[in-house]
Amino acid sequence: MKKEVHPKYDVATITCACGSVIQTRSTVKEMAVNTCSACHPYYTGQQTLLDTEGRVDQFMKRYGIRKK
Repeated sequence: MKKEVHPKYDVATITCACGSVIQTRSTVKEMAVNTCSACHPYYTGQQTLLDTEGRVDQFMKRYGIRKK
C-alpha cells in the first residue's frame, strides 16, 4: 500500500440533534445529524400511516374495476 495516499481512518463521533452520541470510525472526526436510530419514528415505532383509503381500493376505484 502506498504511504500518504489514503485518508486517515480513525475514531469518529456522531452527535444527533436529540442528544444521542454514537462512536464509530470514519475519515471525518465529528459529524452532526438531525435524526438517528434513537429518535427516528421508523426505528422507535412511532411512525403512523395516514392511509385512510387503501391503495388497492383506490386503484380499483380509479380504474373502474369492481370487487366480486
